[in-house]
Amino acid sequence: MPRSLLEWLEHIEQQHPQSIAMGLERVREVARRMGLGKPATRVITVGGTNGKGSTVAFIEAIARAAGWRVGAYTSPHLHAYNERVRIDGVDADDASLVTGFEAVAAAASAGAHGEAVALTYFEYGTLCALWLFARAPLDLAVLEVGLGGRLDAVNIVDPDVAVITTVDLDHQDWLGSDREAIGAEKAGIARAWTPLVLGDDDPPSSVLGHAYAIGASAVRIGCDFFIDRPDGAPGWRWREVGSELDLPWPSLAAPVQLRNAAVAIAALRALPDELPAPAFAEGVAAAHVPGRLQRFERDGVEVLVDVGHNPQAARGLAAWLDATPSHGRTLAVYAALADKDARGVVDALGTRVARWHLAGLAGVGPRSQPVEALAARLADTPAAHASHHDDVGAALDAAVAEAAPGDRILVFGSFHTAAEACARLAAA
Repeated sequence: MPRSLLEWLEHIEQQHPQSIAMGLERVREVARRMGLGKPATRVITVGGTNGKGSTVAFIEAIARAAGWRVGAYTSPHLHAYNERVRIDGVDADDASLVTGFEAVAAAASAGAHGEAVALTYFEYGTLCALWLFARAPLDLAVLEVGLGGRLDAVNIVDPDVAVITTVDLDHQDWLGSDREAIGAEKAGIARAWTPLVLGDDDPPSSVLGHAYAIGASAVRIGCDFFIDRPDGAPGWRWREVGSELDLPWPSLAAPVQLRNAAVAIAALRALPDELPAPAFAEGVAAAHVPGRLQRFERDGVEVLVDVGHNPQAARGLAAWLDATPSHGRTLAVYAALADKDARGVVDALGTRVARWHLAGLAGVGPRSQPVEALAARLADTPAAHASHHDDVGAALDAAVAEAAPGDRILVFGSFHTAAEACARLAAA
C-alpha cells in the first residue's frame, strides 16, 4: 500500500490509467460506501469553459472575509497536488490527503459491500476532497467542475447554487462540437428550484432551456446583475435591482476578472444568507490565484504567466493587452497540449504579439506535443515565423535574451506551460 502522497498519486495513475471516464455510477457508488453526504452547510458548484478557478477564488475570499469556514476544491493544480483541496484558506497537507486516499481505496475495493470499483484520477481526488470536507466541518464548500458538468464527478453533490461562468469551444471530443451541445453538458450541474448563476452575456439556448425545464431560477449577468464603472470612482460597482455594492478593483489582473468577481458575488447573494457588505469589498481585493497573469521580473523585463489555453481565454488576454499598452514590444512564449485549438489561440492575439517563441510540452501522456508539431499547426498564422524550442524554459530564456528595456513577455498555453515557467522564474 502506498505511504506518501507522491506514491499514492503514482499508484492511482498506474491502477487507473484512463484519465477521463464520463459517468457518475462508479463515483456515486463509492461515495455511498463512504457514507458521504453534503460536504458543508452550503454548497456552490462552479462550471464553465473559462474563469472557474478565479470565480472559486472570489467566492472563497468573500465568504472567508464574512467569517465563514470555507472548503474549496479546484483542478488542475499548478505546482503541487495539495493546491486542489483548501480548507479555511490552507492547502491540504500530505498526511490528510493520504488518509483521504486510503479511505477512498478501502471503499472502492472488493469486500462485503460489493465488487471493486475502478476510479479515475479525478474521481479519486474528488471523493478524497469530499471526505476531508465532511470532517472539517465547513460553512461553505465551493466545488469546481473538472470537465463538462452533467457527468463530472463533482455532480454527485447537490449544490445550493450552481454557476456557469462561460460557455465556449473546448474539450469538443467529450462535450460536443458547438456551444449548444457543450452548454447542455454544463447545464447538468443545475438543480430544480435552485439558483443558476450565468456569467455568459449570451448563454446557449440549451442552458436556458434546461433551467426552464427543471425550474432552476437563472440569474444572468447583464439581465439580473450588472457591472458599472462610475465616472471618477476609485473602483467599480456591482448592481442588481434595489441593491448595489461599491467595490475596489480586483488584485487579479485582466478585464475579465471583473466579470468573474461579479459572478461570484451573484452566487453568494443567491444563497439565503445575507453577507455583510464589507466582506464583498475585502474578498474582491484579496482573491488571488497563481498563474493568472502572474507577474515576475527577469533581467529587468516584466514577465506575465497565464494558464489560458483556448481561444476564449486568448481573447481575454488580448483584451488585457489592449487595456494595458506597453512602451515596448510584447513577446510571447507559447506551448500547448496536442488537443487544443492552437491556431484559434494565436489568431485571437494576432498582431498584438511582435515575436513568438514556441515550445514543446513533454511528459503529459498522449496530450504531449513536440514543438515541431505545434509549429506545423501554426503555419500561415501570426506565429508562422516563431523561433522553436524543445521546452518552455528554453523558450523563456530566448525571449528574455531578445527582450529590450520596456518590452514584456507573455507566457501562456496550458497549466503545464505556466507551471514550467513559474518554476524557471522562481529559480532565477
